[in-house]
Amino acid sequence: MEAGGLDGVVWRNRALTLFDRVAVPVAVCDVYGLVVLANPAMATECGTTPGRLRGRDVLELFGPQEEAQVERIAEALRLRHRSRYQVSVRWRAPDGTERYGELTADPVSEAVGETPSLLVMLRVDGEHEAPPARPAQVTPVEGRVLALLAGGATTARAARDLGLTRDGVTYHLRRLSARWDAANRTELVARAYALGVLEPGVWPPAPAEQALPAEPAVPAE
Repeated sequence: MEAGGLDGVVWRNRALTLFDRVAVPVAVCDVYGLVVLANPAMATECGTTPGRLRGRDVLELFGPQEEAQVERIAEALRLRHRSRYQVSVRWRAPDGTERYGELTADPVSEAVGETPSLLVMLRVDGEHEAPPARPAQVTPVEGRVLALLAGGATTARAARDLGLTRDGVTYHLRRLSARWDAANRTELVARAYALGVLEPGVWPPAPAEQALPAEPAVPAE
C-alpha cells in the first residue's frame, strides 16, 4: 500500500475513534435519512447498539413535531442546497420517558456535485415523565391461583383450596401462561410479580388489590 493510502486509512480510523467518543448523539445518514453510521451516544437514546441502527430511518427513531419542516428539508436536498437543517423531534427513551429536542442535519460530501450524506446531531431539550405503569388485571380466581402457586401449592392443593377441579386450575394456568407468554410455572409467578399482580414483600403470597377488578357499587336502598 502506498504511503498516501496508508495515511488515509490511519486518519479514517482516528476519525471513527473520535466519532465513537463524542458525548453528543451523532449519526451519518444517506440523503434519504437512513442511518449509515451512529455513535454509542445516539444508540443509547434508542436503547440499542450502533450496529442495530444501521439502515433505520432517523425520522422514525425521532419523530418530527412539524411535518412541514421535513418537507422543506426534502425539497432543499433535492435541489442540492447546502444549508444546516433543523427539525424539532420527540421520541421515547428506553426508560419510558418522552423526550423532546432538535435534530440538526448538515449535508457533507467530498465533491461539490456529489450527492451529500447527512451529518445528524441530536440535542435533548427536556423530557416528560412516563405515567406510572398500571398493573395487569386478573380475575379474582386467577389472582388466587397465582398466589397459591407462588406459595408452592401443587395443582391438587390449589384445586382443593379453591373448590375447583384439577382441570379447572390447569385451565386458568394455561390461560395466564398464554396471555403472558410464560414457558413454565416459575416464569408465570415471576411475571405475576413483575406485572404487579402479586403483592411484593408479603407472605403468604396474595393478589395485589389494584390488579383485581373493582367490585360494582351496591346501590343504596
